[in-house]
Order: sequence, then structure tokens, then C-alpha cells
Amino acid sequence: MISIRRLFLTILLLATAAGARAQFTSAPSLQPAQLAIVINDAEPNSVKIGEYYRKRRGIPAANVVHVSIPDKPHGISVERFRLLKKEIDSHLGPNIQAVLMVWTAPYMVDCNSITGAYTLGFDASQCAKTCASGRSSPYFNSKSTRPFTDLQLRLSMLLPTESVADARVLIDRGASAGFRIVPATAYYLVTSEKARNSRAGFFPPPGRIEARKLSTKTIHGDVLEGAKDVMIYETGMAQVDKLDTLHFVPGALADHLTSLGGDLLGDGQMSSLRWLEAGATASYGSVSEPCNYWQKFPNPTVLLKHYVQGNSAIEAYWKSVAWPTQGLFIGEPLAAPYRKRLR
Repeated sequence: MISIRRLFLTILLLATAAGARAQFTSAPSLQPAQLAIVINDAEPNSVKIGEYYRKRRGIPAANVVHVSIPDKPHGISVERFRLLKKEIDSHLGPNIQAVLMVWTAPYMVDCNSITGAYTLGFDASQCAKTCASGRSSPYFNSKSTRPFTDLQLRLSMLLPTESVADARVLIDRGASAGFRIVPATAYYLVTSEKARNSRAGFFPPPGRIEARKLSTKTIHGDVLEGAKDVMIYETGMAQVDKLDTLHFVPGALADHLTSLGGDLLGDGQMSSLRWLEAGATASYGSVSEPCNYWQKFPNPTVLLKHYVQGNSAIEAYWKSVAWPTQGLFIGEPLAAPYRKRLR
């Protein structure tokens, strides 16, 4: 007998496919004029990358906010964060729906990710027990195209700055996504690390969305090797191997369900930065021990649904996480390979 969960996601995927078959009736994605860029003047790479991004994406100069965070701390105190958020928000008008922080660190506020704390507000209760259930996001699986206008929350993402050259390549990948639809595949891995398979029940069934030239495949194994058409790669491993054998298409999303992928500069488990270095355009990971609640990680079906309907990377990723307090969103936010084409 089919499970209720499996029935739900099958119906959701069918609805997604039906929507995609209508020739480019996508929802509008986040526009450059709706995105603010926050540059850390204390970090030369942030200044260089932020200016490159602004020009490459046509972000209005008025949308740029300058702050100073010396020494690249991995985390900042709650009080320091509140002052930082107040400083950023004081420069933003009501049209700004999302914020891109141009730095790798800081990425934590106590046990919260800096993106979770910025968008939803700092949640002290999560830090009392990081393995407890999380606070629900009102944006989860939302139809909203204007989160600040509709829900009074601004989406947020980090654009890593460890390498100026790598950041420019990442930005160019995101900007090139969406000029034409290319054949691609969404890969979902059910691995031997059983505790990290908690979202496998939400993997879309194998199939194809013809209007998007996108196939979905589920693989029972610990590694994907040699694939040259990766649009989505979701797995559950502390360390993901063979990334150097893959080719990610522009706009690709990739993440792994593990404890500390969002500890970007830590030395425990694989950092989510490795996905971007391998060719993905955006990723996600937890900065503190979340345990294996599927709600704390991108829901594969919800992510696929919103991405193929034309949402940008930042919108689709944020809509896919039910409890995002501990989760860090990184990458190029405006990438939208299935956005509505301009006539």
C-alpha cells in the first residue's frame, strides 16, 4: 500500500510537471532591483566581489550596504548581530525582498546560521537544545513572490569570498543560467548512511518534465560519479566523494544532509563550500548539530517544484526548508534556469 507521504509527493510532482508543460508560464523570480548587497569593507575580497556582482547583475548602486566586520570570525555574538542587522536594515527600502551578504564568515550567531537569524530573527530557544524541533518558517512552500511585502521577512544568502577568481566564476554561472533550457537531471541518492536518509521519502519519483528537459533519478548508492548534466544533487553523507568527476549545469543546486555542512571553515565534516567549488551555483548546510529532522534541510520535492516553476535559487531554497534556523544558504541568489522568458 502506498504511504501517505509518497502519495503526497507524487501528487505534488504531477502538479509540478503539469505546470511546467504550460509553455513558460513560470512565476516571476526575484529581480536585481529587489536584492540588496552587503559588503564587508574590512575584507578586500568582499569589496572586489561585491562590486563585480553588482555590475554583473545590474544591481542598483542604491542597493549596496557597507559594513565593517574585521578578522572574519566564524561566529558573532547575539548583540553584535543585532547591531549588524539594524545597520543593514536602516539602509533598505520596502522594495528590497532579499539580502546577499558578500563574505564567507561570519556565518553563525550562536547556534543559528546568520541567514536564519537575519531572515527569521535570532532564535535563542533553539540553542538550548539544538537537536530539538525548529521554528516553522512562514515562507515554507509559499506562493509568495515578495516575501518582505507579504510576510515581513527578507530572504538572505551568503556569497563566499575565499577566492575572488572562484567567486567570479560562480557569479558568471548564475548569470548564465536561464538564457536557454538545457537537458539536465536531478539526482537523489539513498546512501548507506541510514540516519542521513531521513528525507529520502520525499525524493521525487523517477520521471521527466518534458517542458523543462529535466529528468529525475533516484540512485541507491553512496556516490554519484561521472554525471555531466547535474541540475540538482541531493544526498546524505558526511563526506561526498567523486565531485571532481561531475559537471554541474549553470544554476545547479546541491546539498548534503549532515550535521555541519554549514560550518564553512570548520574541519569536521564536508563544508558546503565544496559544492560550489565543484560547480554548483547554490547550496545549503547546517551550522550546528540539527539531528536528522528532514524539516531542517531542503525538502527535495518542494525544492524541485519551485525551481522548475521559475523561482530563483534563493527563493526555491528558502521555500524548501520548513525549519531553517540552523541552516545556512550560500551561493548566487538570482540564478533561475527555468525563469519566465521575456518576449
